[in-house]
Amino acid sequence: MRAMLWGKIIGGVAGFAVGGPAGAVMGAALGHAADSGAIPQIRKGLKGFMPNGGGSSSAPLHSARLAAMLGQRDQLFAIAAVSLSAKLAKCDGPVNRQEIDAFKRSFHVPPQNVPLIGRLFDEARQSAQGFEPFAEELALAFEADNRVLLEEVLRALFAIARADGPLKPAETRFLQEVHRLLRLDRTAWEQAMNGQNRARPAEDGDPYQELGLTRRATNEELREARKRLMRENHPDGLAARGVPPEFVAKATQRAARVNAAWDRIKRERGL
Repeated sequence: MRAMLWGKIIGGVAGFAVGGPAGAVMGAALGHAADSGAIPQIRKGLKGFMPNGGGSSSAPLHSARLAAMLGQRDQLFAIAAVSLSAKLAKCDGPVNRQEIDAFKRSFHVPPQNVPLIGRLFDEARQSAQGFEPFAEELALAFEADNRVLLEEVLRALFAIARADGPLKPAETRFLQEVHRLLRLDRTAWEQAMNGQNRARPAEDGDPYQELGLTRRATNEELREARKRLMRENHPDGLAARGVPPEFVAKATQRAARVNAAWDRIKRERGL
């Protein structure tokens, strides 16, 4: 992950301590907004986030919508990824060095940001409870246009869980619930469990599976699946939305595999 991205989430550390996942995302978004002079945007859009158009309710803003309004999905991703990792490491007992090292490898924490990320990690690992909202926030923010990022989060969590030995029952239950909340398919689960991603050579497997379909799919279904996957994995679009570079690289590989699979299918079907 970019050093700049990690550096931006400092506002979320205090927010997490006070308000849990919603407070963390809101804290990061507001912290960046203050630095960039975007606070007037928040005031202007405040009514739209409050029940009954504002009124006297003290209900909190929906943190994912606020982050999206400010263009800060990168901060939402960073806080959710750190918190899910820490809570996973905690779910089978005390967090150990192998799990922390696996987290750092999976998310490429720059040395200069280790103290900051360590603080957020320590806050999150106080308890394994309360991880569900982080996965829900991620799904809400990224499901529509960046499933590959959600798949990579699940794969990284598997790596952290296995860092200190075979999966334990508590870790398996945690990962199953994250998988469900991220709204990923069975293929994503199997590949994350095996330490793989979808960016495998289409020539070595079923091109229909690469598109998430079977040979019974119609030509139109295949075309739509290919278009959707190319939108989700287009490197320029991902980079513009603040997706970390290592995930953009994986998405670029995935796009190449999707195109290769589509070429094979076209040849087979004479399209």
